[in-house]
Amino acid sequence: MLVFTMRILRLCAVALILFFPYLQAIADPLPSWNEGATKQAIVEFVGHVTDASNANYVPPAERLATFDNDGTLWVEQPLYTQLAFAIDRVRALAPEHPEWQTHEPFAALLKGDLNTVLAGGEAALLEIVLATHAGMTNAEFEQTVLSWLATAQHPKTGKLYTEMVYQPMLELMDYLRDNDFRVYIASGGGIDFMRPWTSAVYGIPPERVIGSRIKKGLEERNGQWVIVREPAIEFINDKTGKPIGIDLHTGRRPIAAFGNSDGDLAMLQWTTAGDGLRFALFVQHTDAEREWAYDRESSIGRLDQGLTEARAKGWAIADMQRDWKVIYPFELSETD
Repeated sequence: MLVFTMRILRLCAVALILFFPYLQAIADPLPSWNEGATKQAIVEFVGHVTDASNANYVPPAERLATFDNDGTLWVEQPLYTQLAFAIDRVRALAPEHPEWQTHEPFAALLKGDLNTVLAGGEAALLEIVLATHAGMTNAEFEQTVLSWLATAQHPKTGKLYTEMVYQPMLELMDYLRDNDFRVYIASGGGIDFMRPWTSAVYGIPPERVIGSRIKKGLEERNGQWVIVREPAIEFINDKTGKPIGIDLHTGRRPIAAFGNSDGDLAMLQWTTAGDGLRFALFVQHTDAEREWAYDRESSIGRLDQGLTEARAKGWAIADMQRDWKVIYPFELSETD
């Protein structure tokens, strides 16, 4: 009997050694996050609001979390992905628009002079977006976006843009959903640019995507009623527009908000101004080797006022270099 018992114990010990890494992965909801204050703050917040015996308990119906997209969920350097899409659209449509050869910002763009384009500011970018995003039906635009994403490669890594998403943030969204949070995207990017692919990439369905909107109209084409995109902006979901967009879309104030730039500051301010326990986090790009290092002085994704306020108010800051074991999902397979 003793020999049999010893054999069982040895088998159990071997099994524990073999399966311990897997058990660790199951137990840790955020395996790509390094242990530290930021990860601890996330876990503690979720624990408090989901524990019915805790004074900070929040019913599932009120567990709403909003995430910025560019720079928070996926890469935004060396330029916003939607801008890269618009630039490629300008080049594709240029033969139909000879006037673009002399009209700015199109002339500079066609010459490859992105500095001049960016120097034109928001007005120049909006002109490019309207020229390349309007005139199509919703279905036509969706197919154009999906076709581009299927082949367009990031200039630094050669990976598809949909592979340039942040593994730690994917885990964080899964963790929140597993704890009965409703997760939304609240981005300054175009709502119709994001909706075709967010479900497959983030697990966020189109009805939970909030973004900037182009005006639309209803038309009958070839005997079919279709939604047509018009060359005018209806709403910019950025800065102070983000809380308004979230309120219009959800009718609720989030209890958690995640961003990476001053464009997200109003969303985090509004979220944390609500009653009860609240959570705000800025992703700070500090890893020049694995990604990029930029914040206060950047022309894209500037985090200046937001960084100052986060430190003053004790909001969480996810320092990429310090807090993230890996940046992108493809790094997981490369290290196996």
